[in-house]
Amino acid sequence: MGYIQELRSKIGHDPVILVGAVALIHDETGAVLLQKRTYPRGSWGIPGGLMELGESAEETVVREFQEEAGILIGNLQLFQVYSGAQVPSIAKNGDLYYPVTIAYEAELLSAEWQIDPEESAGFEFRTKEKVPKRLLRNHGKILMDYFERLK
Repeated sequence: MGYIQELRSKIGHDPVILVGAVALIHDETGAVLLQKRTYPRGSWGIPGGLMELGESAEETVVREFQEEAGILIGNLQLFQVYSGAQVPSIAKNGDLYYPVTIAYEAELLSAEWQIDPEESAGFEFRTKEKVPKRLLRNHGKILMDYFERLK
């Protein structure tokens, strides 16, 4: 049982604060790698996930890229930390949580894609003008801040 499942077995569905990490990777045109998620269906987000006990934020995002896409990332540089959501996020099982998201800039070190269909419907590089409308709640702010930095 993972950390989050163990925590939920003790506290039920009450809202909690969960820490996650994402990685912003752009190509030579300035397009950013986005993940089409399986949940919420049809939504998009920046690749990453929630931290497990004993993991650093950097280890979290590297693990998530390996699990979800089979790719290796590296050269992580802290971009920004996002917190303070006024409305909780809702997990697939209905659990409520307030995210603290640590965003990194990173590079692809290997690109032998092995997409996990449980979590991902695909990955695409998208420009600012072609960012999907159905983004995970706090990912829109992260992307807009990042595109501003790339100018």
